[in-house]
Amino acid sequence: MTGEPSFTIPARPRRRYPSSGGVEYEGQTMFRLEPATELSQTALGRLVERVLTDGPYRSGAFVELPMPLWLVRDEGSSDVFRVSIRDGCVRLHVLPATGSEGLRRFYDRLVAAGDCAWAVDCRSDIAGSGHEGG
Repeated sequence: MTGEPSFTIPARPRRRYPSSGGVEYEGQTMFRLEPATELSQTALGRLVERVLTDGPYRSGAFVELPMPLWLVRDEGSSDVFRVSIRDGCVRLHVLPATGSEGLRRFYDRLVAAGDCAWAVDCRSDIAGSGHEGG
């Protein structure tokens, strides 16, 4: 990939509040960040934690899931998104009000902290987005 990746969000998930309680999302858009140098899930987790600690972030980890997952708020842009690690990649999950600026800022910090190149792929399974993931 040449040039800077785009963090233009092609479609946003819709938030639903079922009568049984909680919140659900219809559809998904995520940016998959793959390091050029293969890193273990543990190493990726440490890298993400370092970015979250160093950056202007408030975050919380969901500890009872089979993969690392954080809910992140960028205090500079006020963007909120989820960050997960799976299959050797860092994934930025778009929420209904997530802006491109917060995703770009996280990516820039990850690149600076990770000391390697990253490939970025946007995937969306929201009808009409034109970016069906696979």
